[in-house]
Amino acid sequence: MVRGATAGLWMPRISKSARPMYLAIADALAADVSSGALPGGTRLPPQRVLAEALDIDFTTVTRAYAEARRRGLLEGRVGQGTYVRPSGPAAVLAPGSVIDMSMNLPPRFTDAQLTARLWRDIGSLQEGGGVELLLRYQEPGGARADRRAGAAWLASRLGKVPLERVLVCPGAQGALLALLGALAEPGQSVCTEALTYPGLLSALAHLRLKPLGVEIDAEGIVPEALREVCRTHRPKVLYCNPTLHNPTTATLSLPRRKALLEIARTYGVAVIEDDAYGALPRKPVAPLAALGPDIVYHVAGLAKCLSPALRIAYLVLPEGAVASRIAGAVRATATMASPLTAAIATRWIESGTADAILEAIRTESAARRASAAELLPPERTRIAADGFHAWLELPGGWPRAQFLAQLRQGGIGAVSSDAFAVSAHPEAVRLGLGVPASGAELVAGLKRIAALLKEAPAASDLVV
Repeated sequence: MVRGATAGLWMPRISKSARPMYLAIADALAADVSSGALPGGTRLPPQRVLAEALDIDFTTVTRAYAEARRRGLLEGRVGQGTYVRPSGPAAVLAPGSVIDMSMNLPPRFTDAQLTARLWRDIGSLQEGGGVELLLRYQEPGGARADRRAGAAWLASRLGKVPLERVLVCPGAQGALLALLGALAEPGQSVCTEALTYPGLLSALAHLRLKPLGVEIDAEGIVPEALREVCRTHRPKVLYCNPTLHNPTTATLSLPRRKALLEIARTYGVAVIEDDAYGALPRKPVAPLAALGPDIVYHVAGLAKCLSPALRIAYLVLPEGAVASRIAGAVRATATMASPLTAAIATRWIESGTADAILEAIRTESAARRASAAELLPPERTRIAADGFHAWLELPGGWPRAQFLAQLRQGGIGAVSSDAFAVSAHPEAVRLGLGVPASGAELVAGLKRIAALLKEAPAASDLVV
């Protein structure tokens, strides 16, 4: 700490490094928040005071504070100054505020040192060819270094995959759009779970493809139901979300995965495996692509296991597939994945930061699942190990539309089965446990939901 005119105010401990001074200040602040040296509510020195104490330009401190705000560490109070943002119970939304659980996002972790590490990795991209990264197009399938990082990221699940079979796509949605456009023609059928990812339904509608819902149970797609759909409708493609299914949380067992692949081979159906949550389980079931590398297109997005902001997905093609055909579809729909975000993903993977992010998400997800398991009725709630969403089946007499309306009135955002339905509309809602800003905010929302479940629909819908 610097004494004198700044006595009692925080001063950063800055070590010599090659990174810019504003990042060094933001990193020092993050470290002190993480260690407890800067508790929530601490007032920081005015920017001009800090600039004079460190003998640096005022704009450098302004950039440092702005960076810390972007990381969620600081808040400004009009007429009072800049303060460390409170965390934990003190940050829970006030009664009457909206607690959103409608999206399905990984929960935010609170490790300030890890947050600082993310930004250091991003900042390091300016070293060695940074201008080329910013001012040049790349091939639609991704640069070789980025495809190599993708193969490395997937190796623990898929084994060694040749780079010729790996493409970098602009998010899972971009990969799906390119695949569906390449594998099927307008008017043809694509089969999927009876409840499926809404983004798939949007892509099918855009491409004028027909969705065919296949019966599901607590484990996922029922093989005999798939066989009947294939025999009757002869679909071109099967889309499947086999691990931590969105929205029901189901995970297909190994025998059932093998059965689905056998049926797909029998009827000549290409398989798209959306493995959005595949990185989350500590002991995953073998992906469809590992069991059927001859017919499976494996889509591994990073939104659910690293960062929704990257919009990067790795697409692994089946053996013998023509990569240029799919790369051409990527070019036609999005030109290419963002080279900058692909490079960030590569840096995180190569530096080990990606593994640290994944572990932080797993840890926070476990805490949130525990809260949901404690507060929601177990006989009506599916909460799979390793995931961060819940599937809530409503008690008799509760129409999903009315329940959703009552949740909104109580300040809770959720999604009913209608958003996912192809051929079934159960009375159920999906809850995104990762969306609330903190575990305490999640608990507040879950308590409101639990209280509503105990009410009769007529009592909760009183109009005067």
